[in-house]
Amino acid sequence: MLGFAIGFLEITWVDALDIALVAFLLYQLYRLLKGSVAITIFLGFLSVYFFYLLVKAMEMKLLTEILGQFMGVGVIAVLILFQQEIRKFLLLIGQTTVFNNENIILNRLRQNLTIHRRMDIVPIVDAVKTLSSSQTGALLVFEQRADLKLYADSGDLLDAAISKRLLVSIFSKVSPLHDGAVLIANNRICAARCILPVSERQDIPARFGLRHRAAIGLTETTDALVVVVSEETGQISMVKSGNLMHNLSIQELRTQLNSHLFHNSEEAVEARVEGIGQGAA
Repeated sequence: MLGFAIGFLEITWVDALDIALVAFLLYQLYRLLKGSVAITIFLGFLSVYFFYLLVKAMEMKLLTEILGQFMGVGVIAVLILFQQEIRKFLLLIGQTTVFNNENIILNRLRQNLTIHRRMDIVPIVDAVKTLSSSQTGALLVFEQRADLKLYADSGDLLDAAISKRLLVSIFSKVSPLHDGAVLIANNRICAARCILPVSERQDIPARFGLRHRAAIGLTETTDALVVVVSEETGQISMVKSGNLMHNLSIQELRTQLNSHLFHNSEEAVEARVEGIGQGAA
């Protein structure tokens, strides 16, 4: 089926679709690798491949043979070098398929099988305010659709009700649980002292330490929401999908938590009213 012609080239609509899909995949690959050390490795690997095509076209047999052996194991090399990026890409694909938790049919089934409990963010906001004013470092992880059991198992399991006093005491500098992240899921404090993956992005400013890098690293591979309190400055940050919102006020934190944690708009409005009432009190 002929779509159109450019000079002596006859391009069908299938060819145009093929080119568009390849361009889209390359763009997504660039977004995935941008700002990380993997982009440098990828460009180096691409340069070797183009050099191989060049020496092959020039019929340089010795170099073609040597580079051909290297390219023969190229798939294995890619799997080894880009295992983290491949994992991120597969997670990205999984989150956009009909099988993901945002699917309407699955949401209907979930609503029929489970009872949604609204998280009370008031003690969380109050705890973050206290930690910020005392410049106590903190890392709060909110589980959403992705299962974070692997990270919960890396710390100490608690399964406790959310309270301001408990959160402040966990992150106290004299507490044995302060080093690491607190994982909050199903309206409970599931675990403390959890170990998170550290981002390898090179575009993260040097003023952000390991807490911020760990928050970015976790949200690059999961849909979790992370709140960070800086130990050096007491500033509050929030990280979602690898994007960092820095130096938030308490009101901005409350608004962002309402926006990201509540999936029902009426529920979010109720939470905002409740938060305003608590603030006035």
